[in-house]
Amino acid sequence: GRVIGREGRNIRAFERATGVDVLVDDTPGVIAVSCFDPIRRAIAGEALSKLVADGRVHPTRIEEIVASVRKDMEERIRKAGSEAIMEANIRGLHPKIVEAMGKLHFRTSFGQNVLRHSIEVAFVSQIIADQLGLDGELARRCGFLHDIGKAMSEETEGPHAIVGADFLKRNKEPDDVVNGVASHHGEV
Repeated sequence: GRVIGREGRNIRAFERATGVDVLVDDTPGVIAVSCFDPIRRAIAGEALSKLVADGRVHPTRIEEIVASVRKDMEERIRKAGSEAIMEANIRGLHPKIVEAMGKLHFRTSFGQNVLRHSIEVAFVSQIIADQLGLDGELARRCGFLHDIGKAMSEETEGPHAIVGADFLKRNKEPDDVVNGVASHHGEV
C-alpha cells in the first residue's frame, strides 16, 4: 500500500523518477522492477529497497532517494571500470571508456557477466597472440574492449561490435584496436 500510494501516486512518481515499470505481484511482499536498461533496473531496485526500509514513501522522498542512488551508482560504475582496467593491466584509456567498461558490470550475456568476460577474453587474447609471436599487449587491449558496444547498445542502433568501434574511435583508441573491436563478429 505504501509503495502504490493513494490513487497510485507513489508508484507513478517512482516509475517517472527511475524509468522502470513496477510490478506488484499478488504474492505478499513481492514487488518487481522491469526495464531493459540494466543500470536503471539496478538503481530502481536499490531505491525501492531503501524506500521500503525507510518507511517514508511519498513523491518528494522518492525523488531524493532515486537521486542519491543514481549518484552512488555513477561512482560504482567508475570504480568497477577502474578495477577491471587494473586487473587486465590496460593503460591510457579515456575516462569515457573507463565508465563504459564499468557499465558492463551490470550486463550479462549468455549468463555471464560481460565485464568478467571482457577481462577473461583480454588474457586469452594475449596468450594466443604471444604463442603466435604477435603483439600480446595489443591483443589484450582488443580483447578487453571487444564488447564495449554492449554498454551502449540500448542507446545506439546497430551491432555492438560496430557501435563499440565507433565509440572507441571517437575516444582516440588506436586504429588497430578499433578494427579489432569492429571485426570480432565478422561485420568488418
